[in-house]
Amino acid sequence: MDFGIDHLGIAVKSLTAAKMIYEKLGLSVSPEEAVEHEKVKLVMVPVGDCRIELLEATSEDSAIAKYIAKRGEGLHHICVRVPDLGAAVEKLKSEGVRLVSNEIKTGAGGHRYIFVHPQSTAGVLLELVGI
Repeated sequence: MDFGIDHLGIAVKSLTAAKMIYEKLGLSVSPEEAVEHEKVKLVMVPVGDCRIELLEATSEDSAIAKYIAKRGEGLHHICVRVPDLGAAVEKLKSEGVRLVSNEIKTGAGGHRYIFVHPQSTAGVLLELVGI
């Protein structure tokens, strides 16, 4: 498998309210999952080969709560699948690309991920996830 869009992350105030439109459309919504170290809970909505990730803050000091306070609900990040996450991160570091954190983390569903800072991506928060 090659590169591809894994999901679009959307910051929401309420998962219960936000997921209703997708359910009304007849799409399946995954059970809620918490990512404690990110201070969020989320659901995934499969749409074709991609997914929509709805993210609700579980703490006022989470990145999602801060995002909503500053910008309101909406598109938070784009996530791209990469064939070799470790190699991609090392390449970006060696080329001076700014990452949000230098550490690959484990999130929902056990996926390994890292975020590329918007200053290096024309203003869009980019998440990279290993295949």
